[in-house]
Amino acid sequence: MKPHDGLYIDGAWRPAAGGDLIQVVNPADEQVIGQVPAAGAEDVDTAVRAARAALPAWAATPPAERAARLTALRDVLVARQEEIAETVTAELGAPTKLSQVVHAALPIAVAGSYAELAATHPFEEKVGNSTVHLEPIGVVGAITPWNYPLHQIVAKAAPALAAGCTIVVKPAEDTPLTAQLFAEAVHEAGVPAGVFNLVTGLGPVAGQALAEHPDVDLVSFTGSTAVGRRIGAVAGGALKKVALELGGKSANVILPSADLAKAVNVGVANVMSNSGQTCSAWTRMLVHADQYDEAVELARAAAAKYGDRIGPVVNAGQRDRVRGYIEKGLAEGARLVAGGPDAPRERGYYVSPTVFADVTPEMTIAQEEIFGPVLTVLKYVDEEDALRIANGTVYGLAGAVWAGDEAEAVAFARRMDTGQVDINGGRFNPRAPFGGYKQSGVGRELGVHGLTEYLQTKSLQF
Repeated sequence: MKPHDGLYIDGAWRPAAGGDLIQVVNPADEQVIGQVPAAGAEDVDTAVRAARAALPAWAATPPAERAARLTALRDVLVARQEEIAETVTAELGAPTKLSQVVHAALPIAVAGSYAELAATHPFEEKVGNSTVHLEPIGVVGAITPWNYPLHQIVAKAAPALAAGCTIVVKPAEDTPLTAQLFAEAVHEAGVPAGVFNLVTGLGPVAGQALAEHPDVDLVSFTGSTAVGRRIGAVAGGALKKVALELGGKSANVILPSADLAKAVNVGVANVMSNSGQTCSAWTRMLVHADQYDEAVELARAAAAKYGDRIGPVVNAGQRDRVRGYIEKGLAEGARLVAGGPDAPRERGYYVSPTVFADVTPEMTIAQEEIFGPVLTVLKYVDEEDALRIANGTVYGLAGAVWAGDEAEAVAFARRMDTGQVDINGGRFNPRAPFGGYKQSGVGRELGVHGLTEYLQTKSLQF
């Protein structure tokens, strides 16, 4: 798509107040593919004021009509699916098939699910002599990351619009073209002016201005725990609500009764998908001591198959960060069985698919979120040891458990301190709540639970 040279505010593309620009780079070849405006605090204020002005009419719009706009939006995304995939591949570097199957298709499913929820959700209920109304929380400030650029926007904008909120989105500066394409889709779907607004810009400037704005009622942020902590502090000082989907260091627990080969192969695929840039990736594989050597060899062989099939990471800074973690793993005594810190290609921000064995729970690579194609394989001696290792980080976003008997896997999963667990390779469900325990965040996205983040309650007594 051709980049817009303006910001989408109050139903139109308009120039930013300043002249600063953000260059968009293709991480596969390091070529500049476009540029977008870098919004400042004045632009954010204009967008928030537009959202505030549009709020009363949109909040009063019957849910069925809001559902109709979301259905129209879903249909536009379907019609532009190929363009979405091409745009994501160009600015994120995701392989074409991944862009088509995940980056373009998943947001369509999420948008469709909220069209249905807007039409069917009970926004009013009777409780004894009271009537409880679920009302939109107000103006939403959404700050989204680059790893799933369209999905992360839809996962915030769709429930906000379904709830009757208006929204200002500040997308990641690495992937603003996909965000602009979504704004075009919103416009084409006939969403009223001011209900959805887009300001491209830098996090410390536009993102901070949006989080701090006194007329924003809810800040929804997906990104690092460090930034989420700062946003939470700012919002707490203003007594405004936050929804924070933050980091992860998820455990893939393979119990002795599991199909080892399947569990390892699916686990490696999970980590290598999207070049490891998934907050819920199962980056810690936990294997019983009796099966450990076999599992390491299976992981090495599986990772080797991804050498030419994996895309780059998003930018040079991320590439250097991931390589730094690989070097840290070597320095702390982990055994490298696949990949490593050396550049696999002359151009592009590529990192080799990497597997570490002989990793101990206290190592940096077993504790901190790497956000790259790096798998650590840890050994446990019994189920209690596995549980201790699985729960032994500050994060609790996702995970997986494999066992020969489903009930055995479920029993273990119920003891894990994490928000979402896949049982024997269970498929991702866009209607199930997604979010974390501990430092992985506050609140939930997707499905009914995601919708309720954007609602507040009012009770009338009779």
